[in-house]
Amino acid sequence: MSEPTLQEFTRASFKIGCLGFGGPAGQIALMHRIFVEEKKWIDEERYLHALNFCMLLPGPEAQQLATYVGWLKFGLRGALIGGILFVLPGALVVLALAWAYALNAHVPLVQAALLGVKAAVLALVIEAMLRIGRRAFKPKVAPLVALASFAALYVFQAPFPIVILAAALFGAFFLRPQATPEASERRPIRTGWSAFFCAVAWLAPLALSFLLLGPNHVLTEIGKLFSVLALVTFGGAYATLAYLQQAAVETQSWLSTAAMIDALGLAETTPGPLVLVNQFVGFLAGWKEGGALLAIAGAAMASWCTFAPSFVWILAGAPYAERLRSNRSAAGALSAITAAVLGIIAQLAVWFAAHVLFADVERVALAPGLSALWPDFATFNWTAALLGILAGVALFRFKVGVLALVLGAAALGMVLSLI
Repeated sequence: MSEPTLQEFTRASFKIGCLGFGGPAGQIALMHRIFVEEKKWIDEERYLHALNFCMLLPGPEAQQLATYVGWLKFGLRGALIGGILFVLPGALVVLALAWAYALNAHVPLVQAALLGVKAAVLALVIEAMLRIGRRAFKPKVAPLVALASFAALYVFQAPFPIVILAAALFGAFFLRPQATPEASERRPIRTGWSAFFCAVAWLAPLALSFLLLGPNHVLTEIGKLFSVLALVTFGGAYATLAYLQQAAVETQSWLSTAAMIDALGLAETTPGPLVLVNQFVGFLAGWKEGGALLAIAGAAMASWCTFAPSFVWILAGAPYAERLRSNRSAAGALSAITAAVLGIIAQLAVWFAAHVLFADVERVALAPGLSALWPDFATFNWTAALLGILAGVALFRFKVGVLALVLGAAALGMVLSLI
């Protein structure tokens, strides 16, 4: 292995941040090609060890992997460089897209393009559900856990964190699969203080907003929402969106259901973590409450509270990564969470499909405390259905990349609107 200079690592990290399209899978593959194959800065075994650890954490695993590699090479400086540059290019693009969306979302041709984007996102959500399902159903009771999480969200409207916590407790006490043995190799580090100061930095903007603006100000609410989200977002951006839909659309009314779907679709077209959708939501929340300046502040607060916790998890948890993997209770909890995430994404897929394919969708009471989404079948959108079918064929049959899929669907949506 060769050892990089700090400048070389910085340039490589910025390159990854600019080229990291395709979601976590594409970003992890890109980092492997650059860090392991081309630069030979880290060997295959250490890279996979870091990846396994990051997969156990809440939050964006690809950003955490970039942070981990930076920490291995340069300690705290490398962790900050790797993690920040992984996010920064995409964050700037999403900020520009959110601003353009706030100004032009109601232009007919833009709406036609966004309809194509929504159809592509629906195909991507279904693909994510199938991908997670392949690894989620290893324990025999996993389908029941997935079904229970789906019902809890869809019928009972249970809070997202409660679903994750219940799955974790069930897995810890009742699953307990064979855990991965501890590795004998250890890397001695002392990062407790670094993790502590990162935690202080994470919570400082939220505390200042609470003290200066009050507990009910939109910036404080954004900070609280995305800080909680950072603690429970096992399963990536698609699972995150289920909680966002509850909190940002139904509880806070910061944006509409259609705008939430648009946010994810536009985030799909940018480099960097898919959870940059959080920044988009923060921008629209601020825009609704106070215009452009508050929108920028909302976007900054959402991004900070989404990504700053990842530095805490890496700096505090890396020394104990193998201990966690060797603990059967922890392994059971994570196995159940993976199954629950499948149910969460299934609920998201139903929610997406209903709002993309039908103009009018409402929640109908089934019994006291029970309800379900029910579309008005007279408002079925044949154009959206056609776009969704074509996006599904392109994704599943021809393996079209995410960026090409979303941009192609947007272009086809505009063409169909002109026809």
